[in-house]
Amino acid sequence: MADQVLDDLTALLPPLLRSLDGLGFIQRHLDPPRLPQVLAAVGEPDVALRAERSRLEGWPEPLGEVRDRLGVAVDAALHGFEALREATSGEDYDLRAVFRALGPISRAQEALYPLASGIPPISRYFMSPATRDDDALVAQLASDPTHPDVGVFHEGGEPGSRGAWSIYVPEYYAPDRAWPLVMALHGGSGNGRAFLWSWLREARSLGAILIAPTAVGDTWALNGPDRDTPNLAAILEMARTRWNLDPQRLLLTGMSDGGTFSYVTGLTDSPFTHLAPASASFHPMLAAMADPDRVRNLPIHITHGALDWMFPVQIAHQARDALADAGARVTYREIPDLSHTYAREVNPDVLAWMARTAP
Repeated sequence: MADQVLDDLTALLPPLLRSLDGLGFIQRHLDPPRLPQVLAAVGEPDVALRAERSRLEGWPEPLGEVRDRLGVAVDAALHGFEALREATSGEDYDLRAVFRALGPISRAQEALYPLASGIPPISRYFMSPATRDDDALVAQLASDPTHPDVGVFHEGGEPGSRGAWSIYVPEYYAPDRAWPLVMALHGGSGNGRAFLWSWLREARSLGAILIAPTAVGDTWALNGPDRDTPNLAAILEMARTRWNLDPQRLLLTGMSDGGTFSYVTGLTDSPFTHLAPASASFHPMLAAMADPDRVRNLPIHITHGALDWMFPVQIAHQARDALADAGARVTYREIPDLSHTYAREVNPDVLAWMARTAP
């Protein structure tokens, strides 16, 4: 039976991981005018996956958890492609339905991740591309953790619920050195449970503690009473008490509304040492109203897409110029083929930038 299970995994994992990579490619390159070309470039990796789905039937019960997690991931990937085709079947496709169709990516990743330590292809899937050939790192990630509070877990209520937060701590965490922190804020319609996966590969491969909170309200407190800033401060304080955080490498980053809120709260009297808004809106008044002492020499890394249809790239130019004029240490990266999506390929550069610009 063990040989059959190994054969099943050998047949199932390649189309599963190709399908998830395909959905990730669509997510990264999603731009309304170019969507048909993006879908064509990915093709139909789910066809081969569907053909292998039945291999999970009949697995012995001692492997029931592995079987069930693989089944959740396979079904999520298949559903994502089905929903994408349905959303784009007419002449005028529903962009909101396209975004919803990409939601299963995070569900599949959440189901698969607990299997990473025991199945090398899955472990490599959860590593940044530049580190996947690092056999020593693969072995380190497969070793038994020496600290109890490592891996993926959730705090503050049901995962993804308002005000809650999701956390990843590398399995090789040791408290004898200080670790950088990434606090990553989701976009307006998202939640921390899902957004965690946009940064997990880099945190796992390059050694950072990652926290992905969910906004207290429907989105981050960009108008009205600010309940999010106190919540982020409380989460950071909780993290300080449980892990050894580097006080000079505390990154606040975010996508879209999350990026905008990283400006709103990060330009005030904030505990975060670095800001990295992505695809964010910005008003020059944010720089004008900010504490001059806070902004002066503050490292800020701005990422924006030249094709952004929600917040045109000129907004990022305004942010770059206004913050630089206010004395911030601005690094600006404009990506020619990026629309209003998250460019996770920038994450390793952001971590390297934070290390270079730490006091």
